[in-house]
Amino acid sequence: MDPAGQDAAWIARQLGIAVGLGLLVGLQRERAETRLAGIRTFPLVAAAGFACGHLAALSPWLPAAGLAGLAALLVVGHLTRWRAGETDPGLTTEVAALLMYLIGAWLAAGPATLPVVLGGGLAVLLHLKPEMHRFTARIGEEDFRAIMQFVLITLVILPVLPNQGYGPAGVWNPFKIWLLVVLIVGLSLAGYIAYKFLGETAGVLLAGALGGLVSSTATTFSFARRARDAAEAAPASALVISLASTVVFARVLLILAAAAPALLAEAWRPFAILMAVQAVVCLFPWARLRGRRTPLPPRANPTELRSALVFALLFAVVLWAVAMARRHLGESGLYAIAALSGLTDVDAITLSTAEMAKDPAQLPAATAWRLILVAALANMVFKAGVTGFTGGRRLFRATFGFWSVSLVGGAVLLVAWPG
Repeated sequence: MDPAGQDAAWIARQLGIAVGLGLLVGLQRERAETRLAGIRTFPLVAAAGFACGHLAALSPWLPAAGLAGLAALLVVGHLTRWRAGETDPGLTTEVAALLMYLIGAWLAAGPATLPVVLGGGLAVLLHLKPEMHRFTARIGEEDFRAIMQFVLITLVILPVLPNQGYGPAGVWNPFKIWLLVVLIVGLSLAGYIAYKFLGETAGVLLAGALGGLVSSTATTFSFARRARDAAEAAPASALVISLASTVVFARVLLILAAAAPALLAEAWRPFAILMAVQAVVCLFPWARLRGRRTPLPPRANPTELRSALVFALLFAVVLWAVAMARRHLGESGLYAIAALSGLTDVDAITLSTAEMAKDPAQLPAATAWRLILVAALANMVFKAGVTGFTGGRRLFRATFGFWSVSLVGGAVLLVAWPG
């Protein structure tokens, strides 16, 4: 095919994509019963954007002129709706039309991937209006405060921190430390929001999953106290604690996926095997308790600045301890640090190990995932103690099989896994 034919085919394809996206968004607007623009208008807007973008070679002002003309038409339409007595005409359709025009112009200028993603996302966003309004209505003051504090931690504090190493061996990089704090806080915030919205109607399975996503240690304390105060709650509490301790490994894999993908490629198999073994152990008590509701206890806001600072300090200390243990104590010292730091928190040792494992000469991946596993097993020993001392004998007996299988399985993986 000659170049002119290739150009014509490309233009036809891009124009077809623009019109298709316009039809998709227009269909949604038509179903929303908007009188300003619907299934016919939006494809025309997208086609107009494409035409103006394609003709920009004749005059670079043409796309801007087309956008200004469209904006004027939308203003007139909005005023007409307002004068017709619509108390809240809104601006959603107008903004969507302007964006669809720009998507059409973008498709005339280059590859289709990003404009298609933007157009599809626009259609989904418009379609989810009822769900988004219900979500907004259900957000309480504390939830909104958590979101705003996450914005503070992420968009205000992070950008101003220096991105260079300090301290012994340059292990303390404020920007990197806080970036990993943002990762942990973001993960906990997602679990916290789900926890708040689903807590009142959570089944045992969901309660354990959300508890593990937010904090398995805090979940263990909460449900151990519940079992102590009400003996009949021991079976359900034991299952929630076991499930939360299983989900810990899913949380670890999520952290590694974000912080150290190369280490994830080495670690996911042994962690997945242990998680599968734990899930099988949980299957039998879950079959007896299936369908039982267990309202979740309240959880602290994970985005509190004080909590973030405490975690940043803990992470910095663990990072330094790992570096010093590697330099002066060798591999045995690393395992001792992992066990100690993992007693109450697995995140800090996971992140510090992932950071060092980015350089295989510093810490081989085979050693790195074993350190994380040692920390997780130490955390299980700690939680087993919590179930006995806080929850009482009945809860400890109910969780004993889970702790035993998990610890034995983890020990076997440490020793027998190749590498």
